[in-house]
Amino acid sequence: MAHVFAANDYGPRADPALSAEERGAYENLILLCSLCHTKIDKAPEVYSDRVVLGWKRTHAEKLRSLFGITVFAKRADARAAIEGPLRENRYIFREYGPHIEDAKNPESGAAERWKRKMLEKIIPNNLRVLAQVDANKHLLIEGEIDTVEKFRQHVDDLQARHLDGYREGASQFPPEMDELLKG
Repeated sequence: MAHVFAANDYGPRADPALSAEERGAYENLILLCSLCHTKIDKAPEVYSDRVVLGWKRTHAEKLRSLFGITVFAKRADARAAIEGPLRENRYIFREYGPHIEDAKNPESGAAERWKRKMLEKIIPNNLRVLAQVDANKHLLIEGEIDTVEKFRQHVDDLQARHLDGYREGASQFPPEMDELLKG
């Protein structure tokens, strides 16, 4: 982990105008191998903040395109991008969720099927939706920002339960997500 602008006032690419919080913020960090980290810090005149920030931006764009994440200009386009995964998750929950009749029978296999669908479909879909929404947060209106944060906590709770084995209750899917970016 390297700093774009130095963590102090005297390091490579230092900017004394930045606060300690800004220096430690995600926006000021970049992942590099140890050799490249050393190389850029020893030649800050060659590897300026503009160059390093350009690398970070290019890498983020590659990751977004790799995972099908797009920045949109219109709310309707952003909504269309999240509608499919949300629809699939709604269907899976309705048909296979822990509330179905089969789930009451330990011999039915319903619990294993639900767990598999949670791991293979619902959690990855939720992470795609979050990534897509985060890439388009400029399109969100005031109440939607809170809805996204509720959804983020729901996703975190599902991961803790189904991936990390925590037995605590998970927060419920916020129904407001069904209206996110509409209109």
